[in-house]
Amino acid sequence: AAGLWTVFTLGGVGSKASPQLDQCSPLASQSLLLLLILANLTDAPDTPNPYRQAIMSFKNTQDNTAFSSSNPHAFQINFNSLYTALCEQQKSDQATLLLYMLLHQNSNVRTYVLARTDIENLV
Repeated sequence: AAGLWTVFTLGGVGSKASPQLDQCSPLASQSLLLLLILANLTDAPDTPNPYRQAIMSFKNTQDNTAFSSSNPHAFQINFNSLYTALCEQQKSDQATLLLYMLLHQNSNVRTYVLARTDIENLV
């Protein structure tokens, strides 16, 4: 879980235009790329992609609704920290692709982002 949190908070992931950030945290950069690849693998005919299922279903830790244990890939993450990290890393292609994927595939993230009053930081 700690490694996945590092990927989501994008600790130092930089774009190709700023190689200093990429050299600071190459593990975070490579982990984010691996997460994007795994989440975009095609589903098998009999089993869905577990990485895509996890991306589609994680919830906010600050949400008071009951946490469903029916999904074995479900987890919780602090959306405020995720939003802040994504705002800081929008010059990175990997971070932008993660944001795109989260907005399109996870309704919890989409609802949270649309409810924010400081969306101009993201744009």
